[in-house]
Parts: sequence; C-alpha cells; structure tokens
Amino acid sequence: MQWRNALERSRCCHNSRVTLSALLVQLLNGLAGASSLFLVSAGLSLIFGVTRIVNFAHGSLMMLGAYVAYSLIARLGATPLGYWGAVVLATLLVAALGALLESVLLRRLYGTPELLQLLATFGIVLVVQDATLAAWGAEDLLGPRAPGLSGTVQILNSAVPAYDFLLIAVAPLVLLGLWWLLAHTRFGVLVRAATENRVLTAALGINERVLFTSVFALGAGLAGLAGALQLPREPASLGMDLAIIADAFVVTVIGGLGSIPGAFVAALLIGLSKALCIALGTVDVGGVPIAFPKLTLVGEFLIMACVLIVRPQGLFGRAPDSTTGAVIPEHRARANPPRRGSILAGAVLFACAAALPLVAQEYTLVIVSDILVFALFGASLQLLLGSGGMISFGHACYFGLGAYAAALATHHGAPMAVAFFAAPVAGFAGALVFGWLCVRLSGVYLAMLSLSFAQIVWSIAQQWDEITGGSNGLIGVWPSGWLSDRSGYFEFTLAFAGAGLVLLIWITQTPFGYALRGARDSPLRAQAVGIDVRRTQWHAFALAGAFAGLAGGLYAFSKGSIAPDTLAIPHSIDALLIVLLGGINALAGPLIGAAAFTWLQDVLPRHTEYWRSVFGAIILLLVLAFPMGIGGLAASLIARVRRR
Repeated sequence: MQWRNALERSRCCHNSRVTLSALLVQLLNGLAGASSLFLVSAGLSLIFGVTRIVNFAHGSLMMLGAYVAYSLIARLGATPLGYWGAVVLATLLVAALGALLESVLLRRLYGTPELLQLLATFGIVLVVQDATLAAWGAEDLLGPRAPGLSGTVQILNSAVPAYDFLLIAVAPLVLLGLWWLLAHTRFGVLVRAATENRVLTAALGINERVLFTSVFALGAGLAGLAGALQLPREPASLGMDLAIIADAFVVTVIGGLGSIPGAFVAALLIGLSKALCIALGTVDVGGVPIAFPKLTLVGEFLIMACVLIVRPQGLFGRAPDSTTGAVIPEHRARANPPRRGSILAGAVLFACAAALPLVAQEYTLVIVSDILVFALFGASLQLLLGSGGMISFGHACYFGLGAYAAALATHHGAPMAVAFFAAPVAGFAGALVFGWLCVRLSGVYLAMLSLSFAQIVWSIAQQWDEITGGSNGLIGVWPSGWLSDRSGYFEFTLAFAGAGLVLLIWITQTPFGYALRGARDSPLRAQAVGIDVRRTQWHAFALAGAFAGLAGGLYAFSKGSIAPDTLAIPHSIDALLIVLLGGINALAGPLIGAAAFTWLQDVLPRHTEYWRSVFGAIILLLVLAFPMGIGGLAASLIARVRRR
C-alpha cells in the first residue's frame, strides 16, 4: 500500500513538472513572439504619433524585410558576418523604401480622414503583394538558422530554441534605444514636439518634410528588422503582411496610439496571453471541456475591446479628439433629396433590371445579383460613413451575422420566409449591442473597436464546428419553391435590394437623417439644440446593421453556402471600397460603387495574374485624385453644367 502511494506521489510530481515545463516553454515562446510584435508595433505607433497616418501597409514592410533578408543571406552566406550583415542591410533597405513611400505617396494624405488613409495604404498592400509575388514567387521561403543559435536550451524537461532568447533580449534593447533617441537627442525633441503640437512645430521653422520622412524611415526600419529577425522562426510568405498588421493594430490601440512604452506593455500582454491559452490546453469547467488554444484567435480582440470600453485612448495614450474627423470635407454639405430626373432614371433602371431575365444568360443574372447585394451592403455602410461620419472597420460582422442566421434557420428546417427575415433581425441585434459600445468612441478608435467585435464574431464562426460548420461553413442554403429558379430568385433579390436602397435614401431625408448629419458636422451644436448625439448615432448603427444583415441573407441564398470568410477583414474593406468608389454621399453611390467593384473583381483576375496591383493602383488613384468617388465626380460635373 505504501509502495502504491509513493508511486502515485511520484507520478503526480512528474506530471506537475511536465506541466510546469510546458507552461514555462510556452511563456518563453510568447515572450519571443511579443518581441517581434513590439518591433512592428513600435514603428507603427511612432509613425502615427508624428504623422497621424494610419498605415495599413506597415505589415507589408515587415514582409519585405523577411524576403529581402532571405535573398541577402543567400548571396552573402550564412556565416556570422554574412547573416547579421544581411539583417542590417535588409533593415536599411526597408527603411529607405519607407522614406520613398512617404515622400511620394503618403505625404499627400496628411490631414485627410482616417478612412482615406486606411484605403490608400490598403492599396499599397495590394501593390506590394504582387511585387513580392513577381520577385520571389508564391512559395514560402524558410531561411537558415542564425549561426551560433541553431541549438536548443534545456528547461526542465523541454527544449527551448536558443534563438528565442535572442529575440526576448531584442525588445528591451530596442525600447531602451528608442527612449534614449527620443529623450536625449535633438531629433527626439523634434519628434516629441511634432507629436504634441504639429502647428506650433511648423511655426517655429522646423522642416516638417524632413522630420516626417525621417520618422517614417525609422518606423519602416523597425518593421523590416522584425521581418528579418523572424525569418528563422517562420518562413517568408505572402500572407505575413495581413497576419501581422491586425496584431500590430491591436497592440498600438491597446497601448495608446503614439506611445512606445504602451506598445511594449501591450505586446507583452498579447504575447503572454496567447502563450497562456496554448499552455492551458483543455480544461473541464463543470463538466464542460474548454479548449483554451481556441481563444488565441479571439483573446487579443477581447482584450482590446475591454481596454477601449474602459479607457478609450488606450493604456498610455492621450484622450481622443471629440470630433469624428471621419468625413471628407467636400461631403459635409447637405445631401439634397433626389430630383425628379433622378427618380425617373431610377425607375427606368429598375424596369430594365426586372426585364433582364427575359434576355440575359444565367451568368449575367448572377453578376447583377451580386451588384444588387453589394450595393445594399455598401449603402448600409454609407449611412454610417456619409450621414453619420463614423468609420465602421468591421461592417462585415453584420453582413455575416445575417448570412449565418439565414443559413442556420434553413438547416434547422425553418421555412424560407422565416429564415430570410431572420437575417436583418440578426444584423440589427448585433449592431444594437456592438454599436452601443462603438459610438462612445470616434475616429480610428471607433474603427478599431468595430474591427475587434467583427474579429470576435469571425473567430466564433471559425471554431464553433458543431453550430457554424467551422472553417468549412454551411452548405445547402438554397431558396425553395419558385425562388429555386435563378430567374425567380433574381427578381426576389431585385425587389428586396431595391426596396432597401430606397428606404436608406428616404431615411437620410427624414428628421432623423438631418439630426444624424448635424451630429456629424458639429456634435456640440447638435447637443445644444436638443439632439442626443450618442443615441442618434447608436440608432444609425443598428439600422445600418439591419440592412447589412438583409444583404447577407440575400447573399447566403444566392450562393447556397456561407463561410467565415464573409466576416473577415477583407470583406469589410470591400464595403469601404464600394462606398469610396461610388462616393460617400452620392445617392446612387452604392449602386455605382458595387457595379464598378464587381466588374473589376470579375474582369481583372481573368486578364492578369497581378490583378491585385492593378486594383491597388485604382484605389490609390481614387484616394489621391478623386476622393469624392465616381458618383461624387459625376454629380459635380452635372452641377457645373447646370450652372452654365
């Protein structure tokens, strides 16, 4: 009996040692990951603090650092001098590229709304992706291990890569170097002055162009260094940019935009929380198994949402501006009601579309159906951006909620009418809950909070296999009865999408629409005349979510399936592009933008392998030359003709 008890105690001690060892290894791995994340986030935060540019292309600079380092190591050799010389050269080359990028393109975006900055830098992401594809190919490239650090270190019963300890040491050294640079050099004084008051800095005669270019080069160099140092841990791949930029934005927002110490603390918080989730494994709580590794996809966004709700400026950031600043100045003018000619043109267009099944092929009906669905999706976002001045960077959340609600109701045997009307209800409910929290913020903080909620919903759809089908999604979501015919469902889509577009235009012309624009243009004045600004914006958020959910329901039945990609970040960017293409306040903007967007997506991939770069160039052209969009430009030209 004593022998058995001793054996059990021995086993318990052994298991506890294994658990402690696994936990320690994961924590060290989390610290190494946090170090790389800090390098990227520090550069992003530094750039925003001085230039106020929300640089979505910062992840592309890290990706280029990894690819350039790979090529330089292959040329210089994997000796200590060749390897570390390649890392330094890669950092300097990416810094030079960042300086060129700032001086040629991004300098034109200073002072513009966050929406245009996000879209322009996303266009740069597409161009850089195709340039990388052309230069290095589509295959992942795994670099050699760092010389002298290719072995492992034994920690209890586990082996930890020696290279991880180098990464862990890099972050504090970079933090110390940045602190010294900003606190004890003339360059640092200028950077801090520009961060505090750009107008006064310019009035003192400081060359802002040189300062901003230098800061951007420094931030780009930090991103390039992160990519080069990450090469032994993961291969250089075309997906590195979007994979890291979401985490980098989370870190900078949690720490406070423009705060380097905040980025360091937030990177540690995110890196260690991910490691802890993996180390905990699966735990039974009340007989219910909880797989903590699944929380790694959603944990960081939950943390960001909690921080922004409690402290909107982040842990170390300054209080955000009370004004939204999300609307292009040209679009602050009042939105005129549709003229008689516009109403007549819309009626003729609707009649022509209704007759389309008589003359068009099935493929044409599919394309036009997509245009109608995306037009309704874009119009729902236009209500927030144009009339409300609010950036929703996670608007795909409500589109996806509507699509999944329709699909789930269909899978549980509900009639199509019930399943279809569940879509706008789900979108409305989600926007009602999330919008109540989002309208407490403004500008980029609102955009990031809406993004965090969208990522939370996406991670649930991605991992809840029993309900949502996981990454495979749900299939077999087809319309029933006479709607099962493509022509019948096209007419159904036309009716509901058309009604939704008309309702959204009508809403902008009601007293509620005028109150929403008043809250956008001057919140203080709107409050003075009795408008409850936050409640008005919250109601607009809920209405926009309902119409986005309706578009999601139409989309689910049109495609016959639904997957988590519908909730992902690129789909939210699609909605932003539709609004920008059509014009933020143009009445026909969503329809024009959806038609242009669908046509480009259909034509470009069939004509060139590098269609992303063409699409990115179009985005840059629109942002820099035609910020009012196609619809806004057309309206301006028509107004000039009438004045003559």
